Amino acid sequence: MADTIQSIGELLLHRITVTPAGPAYSYPTPAGWKSVNWAEFGAQARKLSMGLRTLGLSGGDKVAILSTTRYEWILGDFAVLAAGGVTTTIYPSSQPEECAYIINDSGTSLVLAENDEQVAKLLGVRPDLKNVKKVITFEGSSTPDGWVVTLQDVLAMGEGDNASAWADIIHTTKRTDIATIMYTSGTTGRPKGVVLLHDNWLYEGEALAEIGLLSPSDVQYLWLPLAHSFGKVLQMIQLRLGFHTAVDGRPEKLIENMPHVRPTFVASVPRVFEKVHNKIVEKAQEGGATKYKIFRWAIATGREASKCKLEGKPLGLLLSAKLAVAERLVFKAIKDKFGGRLKWFVSGSAPLSMEMASFFSGIGITILEGYGLTETSAASFVSRPESNKLGTVGPPIPGTQLRFGDDGEILIKGRGVMREYYRLPEDTAAALDKDGWLHSGDIGEVDSNGRLRITDRKKDLIKTSGGKYVSPQYIEGKFKAICPYVAQPIVHGNNRPAILMLIALDPEAIMAWASKNGIAGSFAQVASNERTRAMIAPYVDELNRGLANFESVKNFIILDRDLTSEDGDLTPSLKLKRRAVETKFQSAIDDFYKYDVAKL
Repeated sequence: MADTIQSIGELLLHRITVTPAGPAYSYPTPAGWKSVNWAEFGAQARKLSMGLRTLGLSGGDKVAILSTTRYEWILGDFAVLAAGGVTTTIYPSSQPEECAYIINDSGTSLVLAENDEQVAKLLGVRPDLKNVKKVITFEGSSTPDGWVVTLQDVLAMGEGDNASAWADIIHTTKRTDIATIMYTSGTTGRPKGVVLLHDNWLYEGEALAEIGLLSPSDVQYLWLPLAHSFGKVLQMIQLRLGFHTAVDGRPEKLIENMPHVRPTFVASVPRVFEKVHNKIVEKAQEGGATKYKIFRWAIATGREASKCKLEGKPLGLLLSAKLAVAERLVFKAIKDKFGGRLKWFVSGSAPLSMEMASFFSGIGITILEGYGLTETSAASFVSRPESNKLGTVGPPIPGTQLRFGDDGEILIKGRGVMREYYRLPEDTAAALDKDGWLHSGDIGEVDSNGRLRITDRKKDLIKTSGGKYVSPQYIEGKFKAICPYVAQPIVHGNNRPAILMLIALDPEAIMAWASKNGIAGSFAQVASNERTRAMIAPYVDELNRGLANFESVKNFIILDRDLTSEDGDLTPSLKLKRRAVETKFQSAIDDFYKYDVAKL
């Protein structure tokens, strides 16, 4: 199949022909979950493709999608690609000005918008959207002048006996044609449009299928933002293998939906695993001192057993017996919350701390890490269950090459690598060298089995004024595993004499703690309360006991709010915008360094 499929549209035709009755997608509706098979999905995609062609879409035209993750996002994406168009992506949290920038920069002529809320953003900047002919809304209202039309209107335009014509249109697209201009959220500056070809995405599907990690019988729970490459690559491996995907982009529904969906795998970002970890620990603490002591014993036992298993060592009779008790008393109830069929989680988009990986591994929940960039079509490295090693992201996927720069920077080459940054030749030349190696901006190393370990971001490494290098992500990851009340720690100290940590607390966890301890007030008031600081301090002390003196945290500042993507603190994929946060709290940071930190 790999030699004959020339485009994502042809891969879709192949899927609906080979497994027409196979379950494709399920998604929530007001009346309950609805399911569609591949034949039904194909019929809807064909109608939408032909409707878009009726609206004037032709080969190479850009269509933006402004929506949360939902069934219609996937339908729209594949319909655009099958119609010969190019999908551009906009995060649903984007402000109107950001939407206008991406639409204009890409030359988008049609926009698929989720609802009236998203349409309102476009109406607010309509005079600036010179190229947009129509907006198609999934569940919003049309406008009297016809600039906004409904999805049902466009599907009706595509009705008719046109399967042959649709196939002819699909076959005009080639591997070397652009499929996606995916705008990176970026940790600084304006987003850049990453140009990805049909061949980039076809390669991802082929390579991930070759690994054998997934099969047609798997069930995926998909909630990740589809404007992000991590979500997009999951679409491609599904289309390649044909397994069932349950789609619900509401992250707050994740735990609630798991027992219903009963997935065999779920992909997520580290922040979600951190939130789940905090809830598990908080629930254990609520059970009282005795139950919490049993919980801590079970976690320690699980970590010990997991370490033996990962190193290929026998557990022994005593550890096996202890593990069986921990499973019965603690672990089974936790795993049942995930539906009972889960084989593994997949973590990507940002580094998962060793402590967090060890915590879940100890419970008996495998998290396989992957690594890649938008510029490499998401997946370049994936851990394998049979050779998983905590703290690594596995070996390269088949066909991807790896080497390191003189400073340890990870360089990647292969069919997954982007063609360019859209209309940014200088940025393209800075990222892609003349031999086709992409400079990732990450620092890493490989072990004797070829598994990659990411040690830090090239630009995030801290060098203290004493000349010592410190990895902020390493310290932050350890603290997240230690303190169940933290949402995001930020380690600061570049060119400074000592390390300071900013701490953003988890609103739900800290307000629950405050209520139990008789502390009233708003989140900001609770965060600034001396009792809150006194409660957090021992966790910082515990962190420092595991650190060298030069990297230990000499003091900490509790922030008066959580960090959010809406406030510009995190990217839409929940990566920390370190420089932006440090700039916002620069005054408090400077006040700390006015004192003789050696005495603190």
